[in-house]
Amino acid sequence: MTTPDQYAVMGNPIAHSKSPRIHALFAAQTGQHLEYRAILVEPGGFTAAVRAFRAAGGKGLNVTVPFKRDAWVFADLSSARAERAGAVNTLILEPGGARGDNTDGAGLVRDLTANHGYRLAGQRVLLLGAGGAARGVLQPLLMEKPAQLVVANRTADKALELALRFSDLGRVSASGFAELAGRQFDLIVNATAAGLDDAVPALPDGALAPGGWCYDLMYGDEPTAFVRWGREQGAAQSLDGLGMLVEQAAESFHLWRGVWPETGPVIAALRDR
Repeated sequence: MTTPDQYAVMGNPIAHSKSPRIHALFAAQTGQHLEYRAILVEPGGFTAAVRAFRAAGGKGLNVTVPFKRDAWVFADLSSARAERAGAVNTLILEPGGARGDNTDGAGLVRDLTANHGYRLAGQRVLLLGAGGAARGVLQPLLMEKPAQLVVANRTADKALELALRFSDLGRVSASGFAELAGRQFDLIVNATAAGLDDAVPALPDGALAPGGWCYDLMYGDEPTAFVRWGREQGAAQSLDGLGMLVEQAAESFHLWRGVWPETGPVIAALRDR
């Protein structure tokens, strides 16, 4: 029997990652002969870890916190969306070099639109945070033609820098949290790390429009702090990022293997678990 092709996810921390289970389910579903594992990488060790993995025959990698910027630097060639984000979450390791891509934003948009039936066109969207997670989802969100997209951050200057970087793609502006008072949004996306402390960004009351939706890029076995906040605000839907995780993984799987897995059964399996 032939040796299975090798794939992995690299990050720190990494023990919590659901990616090995997701890709095992994708492989079983599509009949692909591969193995996928999680690799803990110490700070400063990303390049060496990727080179060792490739030397051992590795075909592709997912990259998570805090190495997405390192992966963008490592890639010999990156997709347009990865260049925009300045971050790579998927590496295709080939004999001639490494190609980088960023599937995070596509995963978010696909979860919202295909899995939940949300229509982004013409909506007022608030994106919380101006770090790597926000950078990864901005272009795909803007490509859906919202009426406006506001990037809000505790440090308004960082939000402004990000808005200017993407201003040619649509109506995008910047704000601090306090300056949001009196404004309402149809969709609020949380791309901050506040949930790691079970906290929520300091949003003013009434920021979510009646019938509005909330979406947290983070996920957990229990509802995240932002998902709970959305429910308290009366959101029509308050969703975590598990669907996004599976959808971005499916896009990575397609980049590596040339086939699209069905994501619905995998999302359902993870929810049941």
